[in-house]
Amino acid sequence: MSQRVNIRKAAPAGYAAVVHLEKYLTTTRIAPLHHELIRIRASQINGCTYCMDIHAKDALALGESSRRLFTLSNWRETDFFTEEEQVILAATEEVTLIHKGLSDETYAGAARVFDEEYIAQLIMAVIVINAWNRIGEATNMKPALAPVSVYGKKNLT
Repeated sequence: MSQRVNIRKAAPAGYAAVVHLEKYLTTTRIAPLHHELIRIRASQINGCTYCMDIHAKDALALGESSRRLFTLSNWRETDFFTEEEQVILAATEEVTLIHKGLSDETYAGAARVFDEEYIAQLIMAVIVINAWNRIGEATNMKPALAPVSVYGKKNLT
């Protein structure tokens, strides 16, 4: 089945609520590049190609290296990511894989490098991309050849 419901049109109030959460995240202290790492890693776990495509291109536009993006799914086996990014990625994985939850070890690591407000913002960022992934996957969204990024620029193909 290729044609599915357009959530934006069929449930505009629900869609707007998710957009509102996304807008809230732009007011947080999470660096735009870190937010893209959250979005990409959660999207990898959830298998949301649409979101992986958009956010990888957004990360590149923000100056992220292709080398780090290529190894993101195996970030624990590299020394490419800072301590803060490692905590962000671990929390992203654990909140996305909710059957495990956010472990005490990961939470302690987050508390070591971030304050409570930042940890709350990080959890919200993971929750929001997971919502978008579920919308994308449930409605069978596929990446276009040249999608427009979150930042309003046409992405590279």
